[in-house]
Amino acid sequence: MYVFVSVFIVVVGVLLTLIVLVQNSKGGGLASNFSSSNQMMGVRKTTDFLEKSTWILAIALLVLSLVASMTIPRDVEVGNRSAIEEQIRNAVDPSQIPEFPSSLPQNPTAGPDGTGGQE
Repeated sequence: MYVFVSVFIVVVGVLLTLIVLVQNSKGGGLASNFSSSNQMMGVRKTTDFLEKSTWILAIALLVLSLVASMTIPRDVEVGNRSAIEEQIRNAVDPSQIPEFPSSLPQNPTAGPDGTGGQE
């Protein structure tokens, strides 16, 4: 459903862009090309159609955006988790790691055999 709505959003966005580019705020644009008196739709009807279609497409884009936000898939699948998320969840707390004895001798004057005397 989300993909279906997303495709409609893209189509409505492209149509809205095209209709806005056709319009001219000063009365020119596509409407100025139909100034002939024998046309079925006059200049005024063309501008009315473009204005109404702009409003309809803008409202449709708003509604489709709201519908898309409601239909976003929110199911969390265990198999699709990222490796970083798994590492964070399985991380060991550093304060819980035991300290291992070091391999250095306890007595700094001890010899290689650990007796403490010099040879």
